[in-house]
Amino acid sequence: MGNKKIKKDQLNTLFNELSKDCSVLVPTRSKGYIGFDLWDENNGDFIGWYKNTTIPLKANFFPKVEDMFRFNKGEGGYEIKEILPEEESQIIFGVRPCDARALKIIGTLFADTYKDPYFLKRRENAILIGLGCNEPCDTCFCASMGASPGESQDVDLLCTDMGDELLFETVSKKGEDLLSNMRGLSDSSDGDSSKAKELREAANNKIQRKIDTSNLKEKMRANFENREYWENVSMKCMSCGICTYVCPTCHCFDIHDENNKKDGLRVRNWDSCKFPLFTRMPMENPRHEKWRRVRQRYHHKFEYYDMNFGVIACTGCGRCIRECPVNVDVTQIITGIQSL
Repeated sequence: MGNKKIKKDQLNTLFNELSKDCSVLVPTRSKGYIGFDLWDENNGDFIGWYKNTTIPLKANFFPKVEDMFRFNKGEGGYEIKEILPEEESQIIFGVRPCDARALKIIGTLFADTYKDPYFLKRRENAILIGLGCNEPCDTCFCASMGASPGESQDVDLLCTDMGDELLFETVSKKGEDLLSNMRGLSDSSDGDSSKAKELREAANNKIQRKIDTSNLKEKMRANFENREYWENVSMKCMSCGICTYVCPTCHCFDIHDENNKKDGLRVRNWDSCKFPLFTRMPMENPRHEKWRRVRQRYHHKFEYYDMNFGVIACTGCGRCIRECPVNVDVTQIITGIQSL
């Protein structure tokens, strides 16, 4: 089917129709940050102010804290009751291309040797409607990571902001099926497609930050033992973990049990390689020094993940730069490695 478009002032009407069959999530300001939350008629005005979420899209599929299963000790041993996500369809509107790409990147991990039922079930039941960036943040460097601020192959439908209207283009079969059932849209023209293309090219040209990823794995490996470089890089790091929490591809987690005599709950929660206790074992901590933990973060993203899955675990969203309280800049770190 052909592409469609809608007037921006009709978006709430569209969300109302979509919410009759499934949950609709949109970018929402709450408690000082921006994340994806249920549309409720009061948060449909985001198009005018929305750049990107503070909390990445991964949090909707890989929650910060998640109950895995309950256990109870009876006379015959332990009984375990798994707690899986509900079979609920979701439409997430306004996904930036960098976040959609990030979800695909970590989806590779969660579907690897061990298939994570929690992440995969949520992902299976979700439809992503992307929203291209016409005005990327000055911290963005997605173009260096093989992505584009205005287009994506990792969503189901892609929207382009064309002023008073939004253009919808199908990317996947799920997106095509959804678009065919969406009311209040009109057919687009060749002129609309041409305008969308011009807007994407203009957005791409607005990205000023760049990094060179050529031969990066080899360069990282060659400087693994360069203690002086990593100590200098880590000097102002506070080990607060903010960069890992706002990163759309960081996926490290801890698991602990909450016991209450004969019953309890197993819980999974986000962890960070920046924390001093992250790799602590009963007899030692192999990354006691801060510089080793900082080195681990960048080697994991730009070397190890690429070795294991064939893709760098960074999409250039720039969140870690924007949110770091001491202005650590990943582009400067990688550029420094390339210049050694």
